[in-house]
Amino acid sequence: MRDLAARLALSPLLVAQALAVRRRAQRLPEASGPREGTIGQGPPLRLRIIGDSSAAGVGAKTQEEALAGRTVALLSEHFEVSWVLDALTGATTASTLARLEVARPAPTDLVITALGVNDVTRLVPPARWLARQQALQARIRTLYGPRQIYICGVPPLGAFPLLPNPLRWVLARQGAALEALMVAHAAATPGLTHMPFNLDPRPEYMASDGFHPSPLLYRLWGKEMASRIISDWPNLSA
Repeated sequence: MRDLAARLALSPLLVAQALAVRRRAQRLPEASGPREGTIGQGPPLRLRIIGDSSAAGVGAKTQEEALAGRTVALLSEHFEVSWVLDALTGATTASTLARLEVARPAPTDLVITALGVNDVTRLVPPARWLARQQALQARIRTLYGPRQIYICGVPPLGAFPLLPNPLRWVLARQGAALEALMVAHAAATPGLTHMPFNLDPRPEYMASDGFHPSPLLYRLWGKEMASRIISDWPNLSA
């Protein structure tokens, strides 16, 4: 309630700041390059990555430098990885769910989702966001039948250089509220793993727009994802 009261009191300033950020924000393209393929040798592993601009690689020049490329490259040292990237700048949980309603089924071993920042900036109420996430996860299971879904945590928007205060404070609080619900949901849901965003967005970790990951952060993020999958796989494939 205190957060809501603060938002209402600050709403004229927050609207003005949000409009100013949108006007001056640098528009970076999605990373170029293939969005599916097969690479590596070893046991077959079918991977699908679903998400927003961070999954699409905004902030990196090529997919090789982005989340998908970094994750797949490390996994290919242990598996024959058949991978698909399904990501779109501006995607929210709701828009992704709508898009998947008309997608074709495709057997998949593992799914990674990277969504949430656009839900935060739209101030989607936490309970509504969780309900949409649960619906999305149900749709993913119906379409792809994965052994495990990995949910990437909401990054700490309070450290994004692009955002001024108090807008930064409001979005950080909103992100933390969504994250807390997802942590509890994942802990209580079989087949779902929450991957917290543990990397502080230092200046060298941020792209030139002050909002998206840099290639360095994508490399660290991909290493974290691949390491967790490699660690989990013996139990998932048993």
